[in-house]
Order: sequence, then C-alpha cells, then structure tokens
Amino acid sequence: VEETELLQKLYDLLTAKEFQTRMEGVALLLDLCKSSPRLISNNIVQIFDYFVLRICDYNKKVKQRALEALALMIAMLRDALNPVLIRLVEAITNNLNSKHLGIYGAAVKALEASIAHLDKVSVLKEFSNRMSQLSGQALLDVTERLSVLVARVYPRSPEVVQRYALPVLWSFLGNKVPPVRSANVRTVVAKLAKALHEAMGSRLRQHAASQPQNVVKNLSNIL
Repeated sequence: VEETELLQKLYDLLTAKEFQTRMEGVALLLDLCKSSPRLISNNIVQIFDYFVLRICDYNKKVKQRALEALALMIAMLRDALNPVLIRLVEAITNNLNSKHLGIYGAAVKALEASIAHLDKVSVLKEFSNRMSQLSGQALLDVTERLSVLVARVYPRSPEVVQRYALPVLWSFLGNKVPPVRSANVRTVVAKLAKALHEAMGSRLRQHAASQPQNVVKNLSNIL
C-alpha cells in the first residue's frame, strides 16, 4: 500500500498543472531511484509513461531538468531501463536539435550516459534504427556516437554491426545531397567509415562491393 501511494504521489506531481510541481515530481523520481531502485525498476514502464511527458514538456525549465535527471537515472538504473529503451532513445534524440543550450547540453549528457551505462549492443541497434528519423545536429551527434559503439560492439557481436551500422554508412555514402547542411557531416561520416574499417578490416570493402558504384567510390575516397 505504501509503495502504491508513493507511486501515485509521483504520478500526480509529474502531471500537475503548475510547472514547479512537475519539477518536484522529477526531483522525487530521482530521489526514489537512489532510495528505492527496485520500486522504480519494477514499475519502469508505467513510470516512463509519465516521465517521458516531462522530457518533452512545453516548459523549458521542466524539460531541461527532466533530461538532466534522465542522465543520472541511466547511470543508476542501467539494465532496468531495457523495457523502455526505444522510448528513451527517442526522447533523447528529439531534444538534440533544441536551440536552447541548456536543453541541448542535457540531451547530450543523456546520450553519453546511455552509451556509457546501457547494453552497447542494444543501444547500437536502437540508435541505428532511429537514424532515418533524424536530421540536423541530432543526426551528426548520433552518427558520431555510432563510431564509438562500433569499436566496442564489433568484437562481441560483429553481425549486429553489419546488420545495423553498415546500412547507416551506405545511406550517407549513397546520398548525392548531404542530409545535413553542415561541413561537419563529412567529418562524422568519415569517422564512422574509419571506425567500421578498423573493426572489420578488408570485410568492409567486401560488403561495399554489393552496393551501388557511387557508394564504393565514396568509401574508397574516405579510406
């Protein structure tokens, strides 16, 4: 009964009309992650239903606070977040194009925390799957992090890298028009290509051979 009441209090705070009260809800969630991690883990799907609303809150202060809390929660809860990983990745990436520096910075911290503390195979899958929905700075930030994940995942699960990360590279190399209007797009694509080449060696060119000629040529230019 006590746990049920505590969760209800959390939900009420997170859905309150006043933004200050919603921020109290974020603070309470963070406290419960520290004091009662099992309670949070056992109810993570329902809790995330409410918490994800605050990660996309129309109030910038609430949104920033929620993203900052998320980065700390990822470090504390780790694998307990697996049931909500798809929504977590979506919530983070949706904020990477924010022009608000505080929100953007908090989203980057959450992105870094997910790579540092969550299962790297699962994270690589979800970020790769998300790429087709991304644009702008979010696309650049996630591509750069995929390079880091490739190096860590390939020795353990080469088939995951081939199935999920390679199509991301082919998509970039096959685009006549860069998906982002930024000089940085070449830098992050080159970084991803080189990370894949370091991990896969000659196998990368073998896989590229089945791609259109312009992809093969662009890959050769980078390498």
